[in-house]
Amino acid sequence: MIKLDKKIVVLLSMLVLGGAAYLGWQKSHAADKVPLAAQPTTNKTSDTLHFDANAPQLTFIQIKTVEAFPEPLAEPLNARIAYDDNRTARVFSPVAGRVVKILVEIGKQVKAGDGILILDAPDYAQAVADTSRADADLLRKREAYERARLIFEAKGMARKDMEGAEADWHQAEAEAVRARSRLANLNGNSAATPQYVLRAPQSGTVSERQVSAGSEVRPDAANPLFVITDPAHVWVLVDLPEQEIGKVKVGQAVLAQVDAYPDESFAGKITAIAGALDPLTRRVQVRCEIDNAQLKLKPEMYAQVTPIADAQSSLPRIPNTAIFTQGLYSYVFVEHGVGVLQRRQVTLGLQGHPYSYVKEGLKAGERVVTTGALLLNAELAGKD
Repeated sequence: MIKLDKKIVVLLSMLVLGGAAYLGWQKSHAADKVPLAAQPTTNKTSDTLHFDANAPQLTFIQIKTVEAFPEPLAEPLNARIAYDDNRTARVFSPVAGRVVKILVEIGKQVKAGDGILILDAPDYAQAVADTSRADADLLRKREAYERARLIFEAKGMARKDMEGAEADWHQAEAEAVRARSRLANLNGNSAATPQYVLRAPQSGTVSERQVSAGSEVRPDAANPLFVITDPAHVWVLVDLPEQEIGKVKVGQAVLAQVDAYPDESFAGKITAIAGALDPLTRRVQVRCEIDNAQLKLKPEMYAQVTPIADAQSSLPRIPNTAIFTQGLYSYVFVEHGVGVLQRRQVTLGLQGHPYSYVKEGLKAGERVVTTGALLLNAELAGKD
């Protein structure tokens, strides 16, 4: 009986110890769970990235300030820069001859009447000789008429002979006028020399020279010897598609851009629209005048011309490289401080190449990431 009681006591003791151990395990397990439940959660909807000032990610991006430009009416149109023909002279030689000396070079400023080329031109010497001979003949026949008139008044000559002398005088006068006009047309002087000086017909800058010393020139040459122009004014010629004709009018403001200066725009206006379409290209030529005071635009440059809807209304303009899409929406990254970049949804207006205009979501003066936006978006996705 005593042995049985000892076994019961040992069994009860083991049960008590086991229960105490189980309760202790439960308390420790509960203690481990409390801190985990109290930990803060990461905000997975954040659109902002934070980098240190010297973070390597910042070396792969470019950030620029947003500028506002007049709201465009249509997409940029292909065009080319051309001479302003109202301020340009294409100089040909009016006589045939051999080039003796070239007096000007490309880029030189000239005034109207300045010599630009010296020719050995026998035809010019012939024109000078014809003028001298006509003047001499005129003088002789005028004197002959005066003598005939005096004799006729003294009744020593028949009227018919006096009238013949008068007719000869008038014929000589007409020939002298013709010879002088021919010489004046050559812009020559009265010096009887075979060398002819070709002179500038207007003031301006020599922009082209297609002649060299010793070459032969002719009045019917296909190309001008010199082109003299005012480079501060140029034309931009646009080949406008037929469906865009209704969007432009004379006097409308335009902005022109060229590949040489991708970050600059040149203001101008439409001055003429052709009255008919080209039957081959189905396009109409539109002429714009552009102020080129800084002489950056050169004839035959290719350009992009954007008609302006309202010169008083402006929209932020950003490069297309700054824009990326997710689903149906467009986004950019905006800088809020050094290393602080926020993803922002924007509403785009006209999208061209290489710029797009923003209607909502961005203001002029803010700074956006123009290179590396996709890398930042991938970084943001990895953070999530």
